[in-house]
Amino acid sequence: MAIIENTISTGSAAFQANRDGMLGLIARMRTLEERTRTASAAAKDRFHKRGQLLPRERVALVLDPGAPFLELSTLTGYMFDVPDPDKSVPGGGVIAGIGFVSGIRCMVSANDAGIDAGALQPFGLDKTLRVQELALENKLPYVQLVESAGANLLRYRVEDFIRGGNIFRNLARLSAAGLPVVTVTHGSSTAGGAYQTGLSDYIVMVRGRTRAFLAGPPLLKAATGEIAPEEELGGAEMHTAISGLGDYLAEDDRDALRIAREIMAALEWDRPNPGTAQYKPPRYDQEELLGIMPLDHKRPVDMRQAIARFIDDSDFTEFAPNYGPATVCGHARIEGQAIGIITNNGPLDVPGSNKATHFIQACCQTRTPLLYLNNTTGYMVGRAYEEAGMIKHGSKMIQAVTSATVPQITIYCGASFGAGNYGMCGRGFHPRFCFSWPNAKTAVMGGEQAAGTMAIVTEAAAARRGKPIEKEKLEAFKAQIIDVFDKQMDVFATSARVLDDGVIDPRDTRAILAEVLAICREGDARKPQRMQFSVARP
Repeated sequence: MAIIENTISTGSAAFQANRDGMLGLIARMRTLEERTRTASAAAKDRFHKRGQLLPRERVALVLDPGAPFLELSTLTGYMFDVPDPDKSVPGGGVIAGIGFVSGIRCMVSANDAGIDAGALQPFGLDKTLRVQELALENKLPYVQLVESAGANLLRYRVEDFIRGGNIFRNLARLSAAGLPVVTVTHGSSTAGGAYQTGLSDYIVMVRGRTRAFLAGPPLLKAATGEIAPEEELGGAEMHTAISGLGDYLAEDDRDALRIAREIMAALEWDRPNPGTAQYKPPRYDQEELLGIMPLDHKRPVDMRQAIARFIDDSDFTEFAPNYGPATVCGHARIEGQAIGIITNNGPLDVPGSNKATHFIQACCQTRTPLLYLNNTTGYMVGRAYEEAGMIKHGSKMIQAVTSATVPQITIYCGASFGAGNYGMCGRGFHPRFCFSWPNAKTAVMGGEQAAGTMAIVTEAAAARRGKPIEKEKLEAFKAQIIDVFDKQMDVFATSARVLDDGVIDPRDTRAILAEVLAICREGDARKPQRMQFSVARP
């Protein structure tokens, strides 16, 4: 056993300042999440009056009661719908997460039709594509609850129309990979969005509420002059009795969700068995994770102290601790599940890069999943480091990350700057899952470094022209650059752009890692029957 010794003084001023700062960021995150729920719930009377359930009520009813549900990307689109931080409603118009339906672990995605009639919000497309990618990668059945006004034509962008085709391509890919796509069409599924329904293996429609057509009555009349009522043109009864698009006719939302659960219950699919592994909880309180990480990324922290608070028994077998000590690698378990951990107590240097490369390859050899805890300002720079081959050895580490054959999970815990983001399996390197703590910062470099770099370049250019820059103008220029970087590096900006799978409370790290490790293990063990194409409609 290699128990990590506690070195944290929970009574210190620094710990208390870190804790207060982290709690403030968590409160901000929860306030934004609650704002989205409140905005959707404001449509309750309208939904209930017409006999419908709210989107979150639908999600709650389709999921197994009491089973875990890992909601994803809750801050999507923050401040992209409106630039006012006090009025922006995040979420991208989509509720998505991994949960259990009739005992089967699956991806659940629902249009949040309580907000703008379910029209896709900024970055909602990116969120949908990401959850489809997660379903494919982890071999999860896909349950979608559809009711959407489609694209917001007032925010029309041709690139969104083109990229939107990936949603439908992915539905076909899921089905072709043997991953069932079960769809409840609660309301409108129009134009291109009709294929969200059509490209499904099992389709449930609701009497009097479902609408699925390539052209609704107004467009149909404008395009062809034909006049047709909505129900006759694309209602549930027509599609389940005449066109054959729908497979099941439900009387209302509750009945539709009951049918969806019965479809899932009837599938020949492996159900996860309750864990029987014996393990001990961490020796130190997970609450202490709030005070370990400084909000200022320039302040040092021993990441072993964070690790000790979410691994089994705080037992960490460190790999090559005396070589490249600023890079920490080692083996641990989380709820009995083996994991290799790589993290940083400073910049990545040549020995640290070599150690990490070796460790990644060793974990791949034993099929041990990898966890990257990002806390680095990047790879070391300077003449001595260049001569020592920093680029070469950093590239080897990046190659090892890219070529890894095991699930890789990334958590942004502190700074993730420059190529250090790449070497530590940042979002661009497609980790299986990627989460952020509320204090994380992600950027090509710190704002002050960027401003200093540009100031030197600008001054040199001005000197060559023989026109020196006034000090006041240079300082204003630097302040502008710092502002640009600061506005884009925190998690409220990066998660809004779907550059992670969500911001998590550090205290939830152990539970979330246990869940995603189980998802990865089950997905990698599953070999669904592959088909050549999506299930054909009658």
